[in-house]
Amino acid sequence: MSLRPVKKIIKAKPTIEGAGVSLRRAVGFGDPSETDPFLLLDDFRNENPEDYLAGFPWHPHRGIETITYVLAGRVEHGDSMGNKGVISSGDIQWMTAGSGIIHQEMPKGDTVGRMHGFQLWANLPAALKMTSPRYQEIKSPDIPEIIDDDGTKVRIVCGNFWGKKGPVEGIAANPIYIDVMVPAGKKKSLSVDTRNNAFAYVFEGSGKFCNASGPLSVPTESVGWMDTTPPVEADNRSLILFDSGDEVTVQAGEEGIRFLLISGRPFKEPVAWYGPIVMNTQEELRKAFEELQSGSFLKRNAKKK
Repeated sequence: MSLRPVKKIIKAKPTIEGAGVSLRRAVGFGDPSETDPFLLLDDFRNENPEDYLAGFPWHPHRGIETITYVLAGRVEHGDSMGNKGVISSGDIQWMTAGSGIIHQEMPKGDTVGRMHGFQLWANLPAALKMTSPRYQEIKSPDIPEIIDDDGTKVRIVCGNFWGKKGPVEGIAANPIYIDVMVPAGKKKSLSVDTRNNAFAYVFEGSGKFCNASGPLSVPTESVGWMDTTPPVEADNRSLILFDSGDEVTVQAGEEGIRFLLISGRPFKEPVAWYGPIVMNTQEELRKAFEELQSGSFLKRNAKKK
């Protein structure tokens, strides 16, 4: 087995989205080829309803798939196909926007005002950009959860891991999306397909992600070659971007560590991206916004995926 070296540790950056939702963005500011086929990862975590209740009112998407994973609170949603519902703690909504959809997502929080979840954007390849929109909504009890002998717990949102298969299927990027909890002081290795790009996002506790040569700390993107004191651990709201290899190893800190581990096969296609629409060329992007203006954005006879 070859350990994946760590290329970067990046802190999620505060930003405002939707109608005024305060969140942290871990993926979405840099070169999209580094996380191909994933474009964006937002951590919407708040205990103040004023920071999230404005939500994400009606807005369009085309050319991508969005994955919403709720850990606390609830999100009410609806779309232009007539779907509506609520996703709550532990639930997943995987939306294939394809040729175009208009939807809204309105966070409501729990009984004490807490709201926590993630939204990941997965790109669609050129051949599937104009596929028919669809939803997969998965309730928490239907997400497989495995507890290993050392107490490590893994929830499998998508893909095959440790002999179990996640409930979300038919995703173009063929991703693995798992929620990992490693107990305090434990060291754990997790397999990753060598053909996939991979990253981890820490949202509880802290730990040390080990390089190929051993459990070494790694510099952040702002550290220069001569800096001899790189960070020892990846803590809350840290994104760890991995190089190639077939496993990642983490040494959990004193409070344990919980993180998302996400990987997918890169498409290696050009990306033309503006706001909620992601295409391959600027001409396709221009056409999408023209269709929004003219009222022809939604397609009744899009290609089946």
